Amino acid sequence: MNRIPPLDLTRQYASLDADVSAAVLAVLRSGRYIGGAAVSDFETVFAEYIGTPYAVGCNSGTDALYLALRACDIGPGDEVITTPLTFIATAEVICRVGATPVFIDIDPTTFNLDPNRIAPAITPRTKAIIPVHLFGRPVDMTAVIAIAQSHNLVVLEDCAQSTGAMWAGQKVGSMGTVGCFSFFPTKNLGACGDGGAITTGDEAIAHRIRQLREHGQSERYIHTQTGLNSRLDALQATILAIKLRHLDHWNQQRQAVAQRYDTLLAQLPTITLPTAPPSGQAVWNQYTIRVADPQGDGSRRNGIQAILQDQGISSMVYYPRPLHLQPVYQHLGYRQGDLPQAEQAAAEVLSLPMFPELTPEEQEQVAYGLKAALAVHQAKP
Repeated sequence: MNRIPPLDLTRQYASLDADVSAAVLAVLRSGRYIGGAAVSDFETVFAEYIGTPYAVGCNSGTDALYLALRACDIGPGDEVITTPLTFIATAEVICRVGATPVFIDIDPTTFNLDPNRIAPAITPRTKAIIPVHLFGRPVDMTAVIAIAQSHNLVVLEDCAQSTGAMWAGQKVGSMGTVGCFSFFPTKNLGACGDGGAITTGDEAIAHRIRQLREHGQSERYIHTQTGLNSRLDALQATILAIKLRHLDHWNQQRQAVAQRYDTLLAQLPTITLPTAPPSGQAVWNQYTIRVADPQGDGSRRNGIQAILQDQGISSMVYYPRPLHLQPVYQHLGYRQGDLPQAEQAAAEVLSLPMFPELTPEEQEQVAYGLKAALAVHQAKP
């Protein structure tokens, strides 16, 4: 029995070993490890890929969100509408700038923020919306942008899991005021360490982000605002530039993997498969099914996950507790039952192994294992 990981970065690296090794050695020999041509060249090609005039590299996806909020003058007294089903960094940065996250429920078919719930959540203090393109599937940006424009709100796209995804012919990160990207190694475009970037069509925002990421400097040793040290280093930029050339091919492989899962799992009972967006293109950072859980406590999903693990099949749960119910946000006053779709999803989501190099034989093993696990844990009303 082969062991199947949730993802395997070694297979991808093996295909790039020669190119990456040569490029990394060239950077090491250059003696220029922070900034320089390696970073600026990557920013140029990444902006071109996303379809924006500007891209600014930074230390992480979390810093990308933080810098974007700062550059858009969002701070104390402001409210930012976002989803409760995401990694905590999305809400964490809202609090870091002194603003308040306002969580709205999700669309149960996409796991993304439900645009129909945005307008009722808007108050005089609302300053921005952060839609998260979760699991590589784009949010309905047509609806989000229309609402934002009618209420004069900033839109910060959280693209951490969706580099290359599209909505209505445009890449995510090109439709909002800014797009925020993570290059954590597990992402569709992943570095060999931390990294991030912000894309925008606003020159003033790009200029301010460049200052903020360099300790708030307007020029060397002249500091006009409180910034931080959040630079994308030259080694990571060099690796990302190489990998960017392969990204569309890898995303196509992910789409093929998702289609094979669709076929293999179509007849399995009590699970719901993810669907591709009708007006967009998903890039499947995760392939996340729903395991029906009448008790609503995640016990059935957890039992199935344990059986898969015993069979050598690793899976992941993103995310077992939605943000509005996290202890750190108790002061916001949310209670169990306030956002039922997100709460039910948190009890049912299960992400199966997903990476471009996953073989059909491995997927068949996943399907066989899942069928066996479902037979053991039948859903009971």
